[in-house]
Amino acid sequence: MLTSIVLKRRGKPEGESPFWISFSDLMSALMVLFLVVMAVTLVAVTQSIDAATRASIERSQAISKLMSLIAEDSKKSGVGVDQSNFRIDLGKDVRFDSGSYTITPAARQFLRSYVPVLLKAKDTPEGKRWLRSVVIEGFTDEDGTYLYNLLLSLDRSRSVVCALFEGASGSEGLRRDQLQKVQELFLVGGYSFNSIKKDKAESRRVEFKVDFWGLEETPVPPSDVLKDKEFGKC
Repeated sequence: MLTSIVLKRRGKPEGESPFWISFSDLMSALMVLFLVVMAVTLVAVTQSIDAATRASIERSQAISKLMSLIAEDSKKSGVGVDQSNFRIDLGKDVRFDSGSYTITPAARQFLRSYVPVLLKAKDTPEGKRWLRSVVIEGFTDEDGTYLYNLLLSLDRSRSVVCALFEGASGSEGLRRDQLQKVQELFLVGGYSFNSIKKDKAESRRVEFKVDFWGLEETPVPPSDVLKDKEFGKC
């Protein structure tokens, strides 16, 4: 007896169900991934900028506090302090005759009495972190050649340093520990007849320029060799 076999065709599925995602879904996923990466990157960059900005603000505030302290302590000495440009004008107490770099005895005494103001500022937390050096800048009037005045202004700066080290063993001189700080902190510079004042007498002067460490710089501790070295004589 023959049995008939009937084969039924499978019906076509109502909806397509492909294994691979469509191109539009792939692009959407990539866009989401891109946005996530961008968001994370922006957050990291913003935090980095905020940290750098905070550090810059803290440095500026510390320097401003330090210059305010110097200005306050300088009032009784009659010294002018430009807190914006970090300059200290020693005024008429330290003036020079034309063509001379000799400091008067009164000026020597004045310098030895004033410099401890700067050493005190250096010993503050702000000073230890940010105060790099004090540059002694000598100036001349316009008389004479450029090179002559350049050497003269440098000699005037050097004469200020020499005045600080005079009388080191006497009652009117700076103590040895103060002189060691002067040796570590003070530098000498000459500026010829730049920044001429109203008259020639005012131009023949010496100023202090306060210099500070940058954000990325680390203060260098004084070496033992520098501390133990003899000061010598001018």
